[in-house]
Parts: sequence; C-alpha cells; structure tokens
Amino acid sequence: MSTEVEIGRGKRGRRAYTLDDIALVPSRRTRDPKDVNVGWQIDAYHVDIPIMAAPMDSVMSPQTVIQFGRLGGIGVLDLEGLWTRYENPEAILEEIAALPVDRSIARLQQIYSEPIKNELITERLREIREAGVVVAGKLSPQSTQEHWRAVVEAGVDLFVIRGTTVSAEHVSSRTEPLNLKRFIYELDVPVIVGGVSTDTAALHLMRTGAAGVLVGFGGGAAHSTRQSLGVHAPMATALADVAAARRDYMDESGGRYVHVIADGGIGRSGDLCRAIACGADAVMLGAALARAEEAPGRGWHWGSEATHPDMPRGQRAYVGTSGTMEEILYGPSHRADGSLNFVGALRRTMASTGYSEVKDLQRVNVVVSPYQPSDY
Repeated sequence: MSTEVEIGRGKRGRRAYTLDDIALVPSRRTRDPKDVNVGWQIDAYHVDIPIMAAPMDSVMSPQTVIQFGRLGGIGVLDLEGLWTRYENPEAILEEIAALPVDRSIARLQQIYSEPIKNELITERLREIREAGVVVAGKLSPQSTQEHWRAVVEAGVDLFVIRGTTVSAEHVSSRTEPLNLKRFIYELDVPVIVGGVSTDTAALHLMRTGAAGVLVGFGGGAAHSTRQSLGVHAPMATALADVAAARRDYMDESGGRYVHVIADGGIGRSGDLCRAIACGADAVMLGAALARAEEAPGRGWHWGSEATHPDMPRGQRAYVGTSGTMEEILYGPSHRADGSLNFVGALRRTMASTGYSEVKDLQRVNVVVSPYQPSDY
C-alpha cells in the first residue's frame, strides 16, 4: 500500500513519521527488568550500554569521554572542536556560556576559525587511551583527508566520519572528494559514517565497508537544517528505511552486519526505546548529555553546524541541567519526563515487551499514535 500523499497536482510525497508518532505495543510475554541484557558490541568492542555520546564540544571533553566510557558507553571526541584547536579551552567554554544571544553565532564562528592542530589530536586521544576506555574520534568528511593520519597514528579504536549529510558518491568539480570505499578498505580501523536518512544512501555507505552508519542529521536540539536548507528526515521512518537497507545488504554480502545508530532527536528515554524498535542497534545522545552537571557546555548546547563560517545551520541552545551523567544514564530519577535513567527505561521497556536482548527489541510491534500531551 502506498504511503504517498498528493501535495499538489505536480508533486507527491511519502508520509513519514517521527519517533513521537509511534508507540511500542507489549505482547503476551513480560520479563523481570533484571534479566535483560543491554550490552552492545560493535566490531571488537563490547560495551555495557548501546549508547554513544555525540562528538560536540558542549557534550564531550576528553574528561567526559573518559567518564562516559567508564559508565559503560562510548564517548566520541570532536577532533575538529575546541580541544584540538586550543591547549586549554576552559576559558573559552566559560565565554561561550556567557555570550548574549545576538552575538553567539558570530563569536562561535570566530572561535572556531582557529586552526586544528595535529599535535593536539594526538595528545587528546592519548589521554583517553591511557584511561583504558574505547577511543573514538570524529572528523567531518571535509577534514578527514587532512587529519586522518594523525588520528590513526594516535591509536583510535573507532573512527567516526560525521556530517549533516554524508554520501558514498560525493561529486565535486573543484576538489578530489574523499573516496570512502578506498579509504575504509585501506584503513585498519573500524569506521562509523553518516548521517544518512534513506535506504539507498545507507546501502551505498554499507558497501564502502563501514562498521556502522549514523541515521539522522545529528544535533537535533541545536541545528536548524530544516529552517536553513529545507532538509529534514523524520527519525522513525529514516531508521526503518535504513534497517531495511541493512537487511538487503546482509543478503547481498553473504551475512555482513552493519550497525545502525540513531543520531539526532534522541532527547528522552522513550526516544531511545522507540529508535531501537524502528531498527537501531544503538543511539547517539547529544542534548540529553549536555544536560549533565559535568558537561563542558555548562547548560548550553551547540554543534559544528552553528560554527560554519559561511552558512551556520544551528545555534547555541540552552538545555539546562537535569542531573549528573551517571543519573542521566542509570538514575535514580526524580523526574517523570524521561530526562534521567535512560538505561533503566530501556530495561523496563524490554521487560514490558518480553525481550531479553536489545537487538530483539527491533521485532516489537509498533503503532502509529501521534503523541498528544495530557492536559492534566
């Protein structure tokens, strides 16, 4: 049955759904929350929870990457952020938090015009490696060719190539584009790449040899891509489409499994559960972790989209503080809004729907039921 609707006589479009538009439906079996397993393994790396921390300066510093890793997740450091441009960016982070709204983007553009330094990439990744947690660093496709060698030589475990929209077939008449297939093939490090939002784009990225693909545009609470560029992909539909591409790729490749990671718009614990139900193996949290007491943003949240020198597609957003990083992940929660105890919520959802493994939750029945807040 077609999901297309007529926009006008000359245009039709698919009906797509956000995570808020769907809900999970329990079936005949329930479980004890203590009996479910929420661990996740990508390539050779097994972690306690299927959560990555977004490579954003308001979320991850070398210290919070280490803390997040010790709490059981995978923190990703932005290797184009403040920590690879400045020896000690603490004063700059204080300044960003105090900027008036009308000057924030212009000042962010100035701050991020400082060149990236390979020696700082090496130093930051070495600090994380010495702490004994999974070492993950992010570059944009535009910076990968210039800085990848420093990243690999520093001993990264997971290489994340993240942009607003990343394709396996970037075309440029001015520069030699990054050949993802050749790059990943020659690189002896698992690569996670994205974002994508369609099955076709995801399938092409899977064929490059990526270990995982990021679905979405990242920075959901802090980007304005829809307003600036008119580009948007509702997450529930995007995840379901990319999960279908993964199934097709498994058939095509003889069983090679590529992890699907929801990136953007996972602001509450219910979003985590619904993302997995739509086909994600894990999620990447940004704003949810920017609310941690330890977060470098001091209650403010921004991404690389806000710092673009010519076309900023994001802003610094105030998200406040909801608790410690440990409380956000594991509770105890003193709120009923889904901002604390993400892992506890996932456990309870799995128990309520009868699944003992995170991957099995992808089989849960869902209904389309747009969320309407209660008046009470």
